Amino acid sequence: MSRADIGRIVESERLNARLGWVLIAFVAVVAAANLFEGDLLGAGFAASVVALVSFPSIAFGSPRAMLPWEVLAVVALPMIGRTIAPPVVAEVATYLGVAAIALVIAVELHLFTTVEMSYRFAVVFVVITTIATAGIWAVARWVSDLTLGTGFLVSEDALMWEFVASTVAGIGAGIVFEWYVRRRLDPARFAGGVE
Repeated sequence: MSRADIGRIVESERLNARLGWVLIAFVAVVAAANLFEGDLLGAGFAASVVALVSFPSIAFGSPRAMLPWEVLAVVALPMIGRTIAPPVVAEVATYLGVAAIALVIAVELHLFTTVEMSYRFAVVFVVITTIATAGIWAVARWVSDLTLGTGFLVSEDALMWEFVASTVAGIGAGIVFEWYVRRRLDPARFAGGVE
């Protein structure tokens, strides 16, 4: 994947930028609301998302330099999931969001550093990052349970299903990412439904 190819993912189209900034504003409002409600974890996650997805605009010096709004919508899923969805759906949405953040990091590493990733490596990076995030989150909850007496980890069975959900979300996001990027970079390949 060349820098020119991946650079096409960071778009400068007006509609894409407007939709992207609306999504970023939504996530910023969620961060502020979470902070106001005392949910520091939710506020920190949302604020980190805002900083991460705003980076291309800052780096390129243009508010129109934006990742595709579809990617930003997937990154915003955890915030939507936490507010309106049942807990099981919110959990899966969270790992889809983590997978989307891993995608954003892969694209930004590719664009702004000397790191170059192939499509397949980017997919594996997303899957492994999503699973690793689930593992780190499980360890953090375990430490909290031990040291603060919280009850975050209810059962090992639920924890294992959480790992399964994060793995499925990572694999799904990786496959969609590869399909989306290849289609976006070579639309002639997909003309008329023929690959």
